[in-house]
Amino acid sequence: MLGLGYASVPAVKQYLQYAETLELDIDALLVQSGISPAIMTQENERISGEQLQQLLALLIAEINDPLFGLKSGELVQTGSYSVLGYITMTCATFAEVLEYVQPYEKLVGDMGVTSMVKNHDEIQVHWHCAYPMSVVREQMIDNIFASWVLYSRWLSGLDLHPKCVHLQRQQPSQTEVLYYEKVFACPVLFAQAENCVVFPISYLAVSLRQPDNFLRKTLEQHALQQMSVLEKSQSLSVQVKDIIRFLLAKGITRKDMVASQLNMSEKTLQRKLQLETTSYQKLLDEARLQLAQEYLCNTNLSFDSIAMQLGFAEVRSFFRRFKLWTGQTPSEYRDSSSD
Repeated sequence: MLGLGYASVPAVKQYLQYAETLELDIDALLVQSGISPAIMTQENERISGEQLQQLLALLIAEINDPLFGLKSGELVQTGSYSVLGYITMTCATFAEVLEYVQPYEKLVGDMGVTSMVKNHDEIQVHWHCAYPMSVVREQMIDNIFASWVLYSRWLSGLDLHPKCVHLQRQQPSQTEVLYYEKVFACPVLFAQAENCVVFPISYLAVSLRQPDNFLRKTLEQHALQQMSVLEKSQSLSVQVKDIIRFLLAKGITRKDMVASQLNMSEKTLQRKLQLETTSYQKLLDEARLQLAQEYLCNTNLSFDSIAMQLGFAEVRSFFRRFKLWTGQTPSEYRDSSSD
């Protein structure tokens, strides 16, 4: 089972702030999720991904609102993104903002990985959620995308809106679709192959309202220190899993690239993983299996596309490996998940 890493307290509090407006017993829900209420007062603390997934599942069941993710996303603040948020606040343009997202995204948590694809007139910003529980994943993606768009408007002081939003989730009721379109101020397409927000490429050059190069450099040094502390507090296998997730979002499975990210040779990486009773191939297989199950259950991606996304040279290799992992072919697994 692939571990879910950690989530920063500021990222969690965005969901709790919305729940508080509904007068729910937050402390009881935290305790039920195995989280000490006291930890939520500590901005630099983190909880496990498993705890956050359980908490969100309880909130979703208690609130019973399909728009929970969107509505909690509307409460986004600079501090929701920890020190990364304060760094982005000092950037001069959105192009600068995006340069900081991938290197420091982990400071917010291990909830997912952001990737970007630039075309001649648009930029697609994808978020690959790491959580396997589908009801939680859908609400988290809604929350993340709403937060991105609303925070972008705050950073620029302009009424910016995407060209469109693509969501893998099935289309909700028409009333709910209208709420999506109100939040994003653009067409929202459901039952899509991937989750992404599509912005005009021209937005990258939009001037932000509080650029401060000196403060940004200071904050970046603070972020680097936090990253160093975070990496030292985690086992090597957890760090490797995080890098594999990031590279798999681009269809890359190369061990040498993972080793390079950790400033060590492939042999050293393998030796250290053996000390943790695991291996690179085992961690790669776990990540591939989790993503494959997500794609098969929650998307309409073809088997060829899934194989390519997971870094397999051909679809036959993907079928053979998936059958070894699960005892089912990908087609059998997809059919059984839709029953």
